[in-house]
Amino acid sequence: MPAGAGRRGLPLGRRLCWLLCALTVTCSHAEAPVPQEKQSGSTSNVPCWLVEEFVVSEECAPCSNFQAKTIAECSSTGYLEKITCSSSKKNEFKSCRSAVREQHLFWKFEGAVLGLALVFACLVILRQRLLDRKALEKVRKQIESI
Repeated sequence: MPAGAGRRGLPLGRRLCWLLCALTVTCSHAEAPVPQEKQSGSTSNVPCWLVEEFVVSEECAPCSNFQAKTIAECSSTGYLEKITCSSSKKNEFKSCRSAVREQHLFWKFEGAVLGLALVFACLVILRQRLLDRKALEKVRKQIESI
């Protein structure tokens, strides 16, 4: 085995590590939690669903292009549900998270983790074989020198 042969794999290992880290970050990037508005002394600016009981009129659904431009609640998650407050009988929109999208992101993350586990398991096996070959070569040289 030529001197420095083990070093050739190092840049590849670093590239693989960077690639896997980038893949993990992009795959596991979930949306930020929906920020809640701060309650001030006056309740006129506070959405009714923060201070009263409410009933969901329309289930969580993706925003249309028009809704995304006109309704501020669409901008944080891209999903919207229509609610009716019990006391004031006001109809308002509330930002929500889609269960289907959350499930999709979860399985995407699980796939990335499984892929990383397989890649690193292969790297460990290859590294172990390399170290075994080096140890056998060292023992062979010691036996030959006797």
